[in-house]
Amino acid sequence: MINKKKIGILGGGQLARMSAFQAYKLGFDIAILEKEKKSPAGQLTHNEFVGWVNDDKLLKQFAEECDIITLENEFIDADRLKFIESLGKKVIPSSNTIRLIQDKFTQKKTLLKNNIPVPNFIEVKSINDYERISAKLGKRFIVKSRKMGYDGYGNADVKNVIEFKEAYKKLTNRHSNLYAEEFVKFSKELAVMVVRTKKEIKTYPVVETIQKNHICHTVIAPAQISKRKLKEAEEIGIKCVKAVKGFGLFGIEMFIDAKGKILVNEMAPRPHNSGHYTIEGCVTSQFENHVRAVLNLPLGSTDLVKQYAVMINLLGKRNGEGTVQNYKESLGEPNLHLHIYGKAKSRIGRKMGHITIVGDNLNVILRKAKQMEKKIII
Repeated sequence: MINKKKIGILGGGQLARMSAFQAYKLGFDIAILEKEKKSPAGQLTHNEFVGWVNDDKLLKQFAEECDIITLENEFIDADRLKFIESLGKKVIPSSNTIRLIQDKFTQKKTLLKNNIPVPNFIEVKSINDYERISAKLGKRFIVKSRKMGYDGYGNADVKNVIEFKEAYKKLTNRHSNLYAEEFVKFSKELAVMVVRTKKEIKTYPVVETIQKNHICHTVIAPAQISKRKLKEAEEIGIKCVKAVKGFGLFGIEMFIDAKGKILVNEMAPRPHNSGHYTIEGCVTSQFENHVRAVLNLPLGSTDLVKQYAVMINLLGKRNGEGTVQNYKESLGEPNLHLHIYGKAKSRIGRKMGHITIVGDNLNVILRKAKQMEKKIII
């Protein structure tokens, strides 16, 4: 029998919000640490701590309030997680796992060392590095920040020495260390969620992700590829989690290149945008299994409840209040599941919510989801 636990989440955005819903469903309490009051997750709890992890006093108070701690994103300095662990509190995933993931150059080296297929990559050392890098990667490649990059932020597509120098100046202005990666001509982008406890490891269906302005926009579950490739992607996802000695929930993003080879793009140690469809699409959502894994409880089934699921992100279409402007029209499709994240302000391109439709005819539900996304104004 487990006593009632309080799970601390570092970060209060939509991922923490959807995790909190599932924790409450299972009878657990939540504490949130976020920089601002009334964050999407902070709205759900009285245990809302306002500030950030660089404040030792606040972090101690937060840790004392919690039985176990997890995180909403991988951008929290691993040393701050180590500080929490030094207070006798367990962090899932651990500071050692986060250390291997949050620096993407270190992440790539770790995956490569474990024989996991990744694009060719090389460290960027100076603004005059174009010739050295292009000799290994070709004239066109991607320059990436080693830390703090997401949704295309911190990346630059480079095709010549002038673009490289511009990218170097721009990215080092905000991100101190960079690396370069070969430009991959891919046929599809894939993702798989992997959840692991001390006793179990499970994968969710491999999905296809379709990007819009570098942001995951549409997710199709399962990906329409061969069973052999689906199995291969699952196995690669599991190898990635084991390579970083990871426990908890992980999202692994991959490419299928022009030759049909699967390459790992990057991994995230948390609930992931590509797994939102699981709330209605699977027996147990990624968020519920995240909570279960953090507490080392038995994992729920990751099977689809219907043959297919489609999720589309609702990106801000206007600057202003973060509320749906046309609920009657937005809820006009009876099979639609609407999720709004509770962000106070909308801005063009910001993730404000998502919709999901499940069914047994992929073409029908994909068409309906696209039609409904166009109608929803937020």
